[in-house]
Amino acid sequence: MSDLQYQFAAPTKRPKRRGWLKITLISMLSVVGLVVAVGAGGYWYLTSTLSASGIDVYATDGSTFELPTPAEINGPINVLLIGSDTRAGQGTTEFGPVGNALADVIILLHVSEDRKNAVALSFPRDLMVPVPGCPNPDGGEAYGPKDLYQINATMNRGGPACTLLTVQALTGVTIPYLAMIDFKGVIAMSEAVGGVDVCVAEPINDKYTNLQLEAGEHTLIGAEALAFLRTRHGVGDGSDLSRISNQQVFLTSLVRKLKDEGALTNPFKTLRIGTAVLDNMTLSNSLTKLNVILGMAREVNDVDLDKITFLKLPVRDMTGEFAGRVALIDDRAQLLFDKIANDEPLVLAKANVGTGAVVSEEPAATQSPTETATEEPAATQSPTETATEEPAASTSATASEPALPEWVQGTNASVKSCSK
Repeated sequence: MSDLQYQFAAPTKRPKRRGWLKITLISMLSVVGLVVAVGAGGYWYLTSTLSASGIDVYATDGSTFELPTPAEINGPINVLLIGSDTRAGQGTTEFGPVGNALADVIILLHVSEDRKNAVALSFPRDLMVPVPGCPNPDGGEAYGPKDLYQINATMNRGGPACTLLTVQALTGVTIPYLAMIDFKGVIAMSEAVGGVDVCVAEPINDKYTNLQLEAGEHTLIGAEALAFLRTRHGVGDGSDLSRISNQQVFLTSLVRKLKDEGALTNPFKTLRIGTAVLDNMTLSNSLTKLNVILGMAREVNDVDLDKITFLKLPVRDMTGEFAGRVALIDDRAQLLFDKIANDEPLVLAKANVGTGAVVSEEPAATQSPTETATEEPAATQSPTETATEEPAASTSATASEPALPEWVQGTNASVKSCSK
């Protein structure tokens, strides 16, 4: 294993938060309670569906990630979340013809070892990156590396495990967990939570996703929730970067709802949501046990809303044969990658949502940062990096957690934003 994997697995002492042993015991008792509550048939369905959804995923050294040990769960948690745009098996022509399955949404979720911070870093689907060699999930000849390849198309080369390998190679972060959801899974999830409240600053009329929303407050559920997450022609400048800002409107609201309702600490609520989407998810084998899922949900719940940060990867527009695609702004991206790899906090002095959204409400209590990050050298700013002039919101940085540079685009879960 790499040095980072050893660091990830090392047990540490955190006296102010419950130990993994206690969490495991609570989770196991919850599982027993579920067996009693839903009967052996329901328990068999959950465990068999989880097992069937599992796939092998790999570290960059070729080793396979297995079920986590207590020491690994006690360390930083890194999960790659993928939204697949596959039309296969979706049971409707509404989403378009069946074609190649692409990674429509790619988000790296990092939860710090001390559970004081979490970050969800979004990767644009049009990002051009180097791709490592990937095993063939069908057992055939492995796929060779590529010098430059569109990140969402890595699914075509070796399935979601190849997308995971690509993100690990790009970031230098070891990511033992993967969860992929398809269109029907998103619909089922929104129904299981009773809908997600979103704010729309300007009307959305997107003929590509059939989404029509008037300005104002909406509770999105079912196909409408999926269309909201997919839309890009209806928000901002029509780019995937605007779509990410719009998705953060939805995701921050979803996090607030899950936290407010205690869904992450109540095993029955957690598994009700999980059961609703399991048939439409692919998980790494490291995520295919009930006690692991329940325990991890409790760990994520420990993080305060204003320290759950949603960020965009800093990118620039490409030209020539790659016009319409984007590339990393290397030094800026590396700053974020290094902070995640080193388990350092990533917090914003204020929301900087970018095109596709606008800040609506500041959290009830804010504090000014007592220390800011050192000033970055001047850099040419492309249209993809132009920040919107929004009011300050959610100043959550402290002396021990200096704010990220002002060029970083994103928000946190305590800030209400609206699609625009």
